Amino acid sequence: MSKGFLNEFKEFAVKGNMVDLAVGVIIGAAFGKIIDSLVKDIIMPLVNFILGGDVDFSNKFIVLSQPEGYAGAQTLTALRDAGATVFAYGNFITILINFILLAFVVFLIVKSIATARSRFEAEKAAEPDPEDIVLLREIRDSLKK
Repeated sequence: MSKGFLNEFKEFAVKGNMVDLAVGVIIGAAFGKIIDSLVKDIIMPLVNFILGGDVDFSNKFIVLSQPEGYAGAQTLTALRDAGATVFAYGNFITILINFILLAFVVFLIVKSIATARSRFEAEKAAEPDPEDIVLLREIRDSLKK
């Protein structure tokens, strides 16, 4: 490897965009945990309350096949550990709810940033030009004539 290659890699690795991307990935992972907690600790208990029972989507499944002679517990974890083929649609529903909430929150954040950016640009565009710039433009226009 040449010294130029290593220098190019070093410049690439410490560029602002790479650091921004790394920070975004770290914050995104933490944000995913927050959304997961929101679903498990807040949304699902409300759904349980509204539906009037113990609704745990992560434990909803259909057993497609199980080992011959299996007499163990009929829980998702026990069946999977025993080697049963399980259609775990409840886990999918929980992950889908997580995704929808995450996408909705990201949408709200992007929308608020776009609104703030458009307000900032509108304020910036609405500022009148300084008097000396206006005067220089008038001089330029009169010299053109």
